[in-house]
Amino acid sequence: MVSGLRDGGVGRRLRLGMVGGGRGAFIGAVHRLCARMDDSWELVAGALSSDPQRGRESAADLMIAADRAYPDYRAMAAAEAGRPDRIDAVSVVTPNDSHHAIARAFLDRGIHVICDKPMTNSLEDALDLVEIVRKTGLVFGLTHNYTGYPMVRQARDMVAAGELGRLRLIQVEYVQDWLSTKLEDTGHKQAGWRTDPGRSGIGGSLGDIGTHAHNLAGFVSGLPLQKLAADLASFVPGRRLDDNAHVMLRYADGARGLLWASQVAPGNENALRLRVYGEKGGLDWSQEHPNQLRFAALGKAPQTLSRAAGTLGAAAGHATRIPAGHPEGYLEAFANLYKDLAEQIRAKAEGREADPLSLFVPTVEDGARGVRFIHAAVESSNRGGVWVDATLDL
Repeated sequence: MVSGLRDGGVGRRLRLGMVGGGRGAFIGAVHRLCARMDDSWELVAGALSSDPQRGRESAADLMIAADRAYPDYRAMAAAEAGRPDRIDAVSVVTPNDSHHAIARAFLDRGIHVICDKPMTNSLEDALDLVEIVRKTGLVFGLTHNYTGYPMVRQARDMVAAGELGRLRLIQVEYVQDWLSTKLEDTGHKQAGWRTDPGRSGIGGSLGDIGTHAHNLAGFVSGLPLQKLAADLASFVPGRRLDDNAHVMLRYADGARGLLWASQVAPGNENALRLRVYGEKGGLDWSQEHPNQLRFAALGKAPQTLSRAAGTLGAAAGHATRIPAGHPEGYLEAFANLYKDLAEQIRAKAEGREADPLSLFVPTVEDGARGVRFIHAAVESSNRGGVWVDATLDL
């Protein structure tokens, strides 16, 4: 371990800063909990709210030293860059419209970035982050946390190993019901900004959960998306962004896909599901039952693969934490991203290659592809559902 990751000759936790995620913020608490799960990170600094006083109070709640509770991200980036005990990475957990400016402020000062999705609101801003990350060589992780599930990584391995043969069909859906009424008019904070195009961007359910579905399909299949045709709808009267999206997909090598994202489907809580079918077999995985993966080889009885089984591959084993039969889910998958990003950052500091099994975390390029997906789908829908180009040359 190089000196930058040692204190007094002893290896240390990586120092984490956070922008956003103060009192009452759901996702900030998730990030903090999952960062600590493997004891690789310690939260030491933050600009936790756009309200400086609320930010200071939130920092005190988390036992962050007063001199590292900053009024805004600009002050935080400037001050942390000059400290001998500067943060190793910043976690950006703010609404979508601020992601680019915050990430850029820290990247410009040589600080690694962990960012919530979607990465930016505009494709121009997304490509700007791609350029700066490639120029600096810094680590940039995008928290599409569903890629951290052991059985999702198992599915990716099986597809890559050719166990399904050439892929033909990809069906992915992410369906919820929490916005079935105009919740944004009740003062609900999360509903308020997620349905505001000024903060959330041009995609509603499409950007919020459709990007997770898009990313998951690409992560497991390994196929680049080429074209799409979309039909977006706002079913709740007066809502300014889509709350339902139907998207037809065309992938490389001739594979076809369907994506459904909805936040107005009563009876669905967090129903993310992926099905992939090839010439030789199919896979079926559901986020609400994440410890099993259904595999059906053509002409054979379907089998259920279980997390922690000794027959799974290395990627699933790397992401598995507890013995078989003990449920393992959302928080553990999220923590896998923080664990893997810690390994990537340590490897950079030590001048060595990172463990290949730590390299599954979505990257800045994946973030740009997600933004391209949103914009292509909105364009298609606005033009009556025509097929549009969804490629992004990176």
